[in-house]
Amino acid sequence: MLINNIINHTKNIVEHKKWVFHYACKAGIPIQGLTHDLSKFSPTEFIEAIQYYKEGISPLKESKRVNGYSLAKLHHCHHNKHHYEYWQDEFDKGGKPLIMPFNYALELICDYLAAGRIYFKDDFSYKVEYKWFLEHKYNNKSIAMHPLILEFLKEMFSLMAEYNSSKILTDHHFVKRLYVSITTNISKKGLT
Repeated sequence: MLINNIINHTKNIVEHKKWVFHYACKAGIPIQGLTHDLSKFSPTEFIEAIQYYKEGISPLKESKRVNGYSLAKLHHCHHNKHHYEYWQDEFDKGGKPLIMPFNYALELICDYLAAGRIYFKDDFSYKVEYKWFLEHKYNNKSIAMHPLILEFLKEMFSLMAEYNSSKILTDHHFVKRLYVSITTNISKKGLT
């Protein structure tokens, strides 16, 4: 069983990285796509992931379910800038989400799309991905992502769902303008 978990988890990592690279190339961030999630091969993350590996379920979520926490998840989020959990401050005051830089917000989109390709498999579509995003991230009142980054991601996934395509990622100028217009419009939206 251990050997199967190692093989299957490694396949999932490689497949996930392949899809992230695919989307990152479209988004104009190929180096980030190439180096995406290298920490998954670190002992902290890899050992826990194979220990809690189950087909179709994130091993880190399974570890959290069993133990109440995941050391691999903590390690992963604090070593990878495309995770919104990395962009937190003022922990002594309960935490404050920060606005993620553009290139990491873009990598997060690629990450979510790639994860959708892995977990939804043949049922993947940009409409399904948008629905997942709305249910699990956007409408989650306790999520610690900056609201303006949530808004940027929602707009991007909405456009992909509308056209059932990731082609929007290739319009680099439009995507950057969208990010800037949302994240610099703080006073109008009443968000800080």
